Amino acid sequence: MRILINNPRRTPVAGQTIIVTGASAGIGRATARKFLQEGWRVGLIGRRTEALVETAAGNENALVLTCDVTDPQQVEAAFDQAMAQWGRLDALFNNAGRGLKSVLPDDVSIEQWQAVIDVNINAVFYCARAAFARMRRQDPQGGRIINNGSISAHVPRPGSIAYTASKHAVTGMTRTLGLDGRPFGIACGQIDIGNARTDLASKQEKGVPQADGSIRAEAMMDVDHVASSVYHMANLPLDVNIPFLTVMATTMPFIGRG
Repeated sequence: MRILINNPRRTPVAGQTIIVTGASAGIGRATARKFLQEGWRVGLIGRRTEALVETAAGNENALVLTCDVTDPQQVEAAFDQAMAQWGRLDALFNNAGRGLKSVLPDDVSIEQWQAVIDVNINAVFYCARAAFARMRRQDPQGGRIINNGSISAHVPRPGSIAYTASKHAVTGMTRTLGLDGRPFGIACGQIDIGNARTDLASKQEKGVPQADGSIRAEAMMDVDHVASSVYHMANLPLDVNIPFLTVMATTMPFIGRG
């Protein structure tokens, strides 16, 4: 006997919609393309229209949403545009972020600190807030928010006070969004990524500061493993959630760091 389970908060894959921030390159681009390959409709958020068009690669299910995520008015406009196009939002991959070179705390300028906080905390909140509001009010209610954390959401690298503080804040937002989203069918999870091979992370293969003061190259993994992990999290029914998932190069210094 075959049992059919009807989940009213789950639409067919062909109708699924997701917004990916930081979709111009790296993890965001790889993840957006993974969802497009799987038949999702994908909103691509980033500041550079040409780079977003490159990510879309002519896919008719891609929606270019040029937006500076540190500007809450631009964020709201981008989410409004997606809703006008699709009618609902099933998922958000809150991916956009930035870091700094390794530097001691007293050498971090106020401007550098603020720049990291603006993208890694404020913008994450603006996008989560926009997604939460639409998921709560749409019919049927519900959706999923996936925040890009980091290994630094657990343990710091040397000289990373701004980045580490911001990623710990993302963890707090993830937990609160998951708790506050329960009555509305909104699930929230976080993916903590260790050494995905992107243009921005290429320096880690050449050597980065370690806790013992040395400079050493670190193991890397293909960014497609991150994209597949995000897809797995997003593709679960809404009565199932992965609150935290760590995906990393096996031998990178995380367990044992320090």
